[in-house]
Amino acid sequence: MDNIIGTAETTSYGSVAQVADFWALLKPGVMYLVVFTGFSGLMIAPGTIHPFLGCVALLCIAIASGGAGAINMWYDRDIDAIMTRTKKRPIPAGRMAPDVALSFGVILSIFSVMLMGLAVNWTAAILLALANGFYVFVYTMFLKRRTPQNIVIGGAAGAFPPMVGWAAVTGTVSIESIVLFLIIFMWTPPHFWALALYKDGDYAAAKIPMLPVVAGRKNTKWQMLVYTLILLPLVLAPVYFGVAGMLYGGVALAASLYFLYLNICVLRSEEDKVAKKMFFFSILYLFLLFAMLIIDRAPGIMNLIGG
Repeated sequence: MDNIIGTAETTSYGSVAQVADFWALLKPGVMYLVVFTGFSGLMIAPGTIHPFLGCVALLCIAIASGGAGAINMWYDRDIDAIMTRTKKRPIPAGRMAPDVALSFGVILSIFSVMLMGLAVNWTAAILLALANGFYVFVYTMFLKRRTPQNIVIGGAAGAFPPMVGWAAVTGTVSIESIVLFLIIFMWTPPHFWALALYKDGDYAAAKIPMLPVVAGRKNTKWQMLVYTLILLPLVLAPVYFGVAGMLYGGVALAASLYFLYLNICVLRSEEDKVAKKMFFFSILYLFLLFAMLIIDRAPGIMNLIGG
């Protein structure tokens, strides 16, 4: 906290925050993926939901994600000022006062959970609150600066959205929605450690104990491979549980094998560009998995492809 106080005292917040700065606080890149995986859970869940309520549920997921992102930027403003990847964010750049960002994040977080509960159902609202609280309190405030397992445990926060979408339709948590949770949970370590491999200098400067900084690059690469191997059967589990069919299964298997191939390339190479390639493909990979879940369950899709 000393670093945070020091940063707040030395940074000038003379300019008025613009709309673009509030938008940046929401971490839109993360929010898009969160909303999309939540939408996938909503679309493939058994049962029906009124289209308007479905849109409300997705809006709540987006707002909650943005609120958590704003609180994260408030808390991490000291290390954000050090890292080249984050130093242009609104608070470290001096375009927004920390208390404004905090208030914005708290209001969005509370509003999203209450709206989800009152308009959709309280099971989905509780899951949304858990996701938000896990990201803010468990990952951001407790794990991130204390343990190299921050991403492993903290990854649970980003794995909740498909469960929230599922619960918005069914009002329940089922084994199928837990499988969707586990896919994202196991995907998160190789995804973020790929980023950490080519940004390890930033993390070291900010004294964040990311695995490459603490355990070394080779150890990180082996752990990435382990999680990727565990992920492979998990991505096929929706077929086993009847959530998806062979169309999804075929695409998921092919994409997962390529993801594994990239992981092996990272293991064998010391070049940052290989880790960067794996990181960017990992985003496409997750998007592809959940897009295929939707397509595979879309009415009439099998007729269109001759099934």
